[in-house]
Amino acid sequence: MNRAADYLRHMLEAARQACAYVEGLSRAEFLDDKRTQQAVILNLVIIGEAATKLMNDHPETVDQWPSLPWRSMRGMRNRLTHGYFDIDLDVVWDTVAIALPALVVELTSKLPPAGGA
Repeated sequence: MNRAADYLRHMLEAARQACAYVEGLSRAEFLDDKRTQQAVILNLVIIGEAATKLMNDHPETVDQWPSLPWRSMRGMRNRLTHGYFDIDLDVVWDTVAIALPALVVELTSKLPPAGGA
């Protein structure tokens, strides 16, 4: 079992889900929709947790993906989980609208399919 690849796949799935939750929404609609905010935030926490596991337990994988914003993903997770009442929803929106689609593209282009090499 390749735990590093599993964590990368968790990141990809969480990013895809978060993007799907906001598909067709404007920033204003997102800022007005608590349920979608919470769904996106949960997936950002999952991404950050997987990034943290990779940084701590699989640094060689992190080194192979230098273009990924590892520290930012970990930092976002920490801010969301430890500063819940101070979450900046504009930052969450920018992350899901801009950063996550780019993350999906990068992970999809380089990550072998599940069960692959």
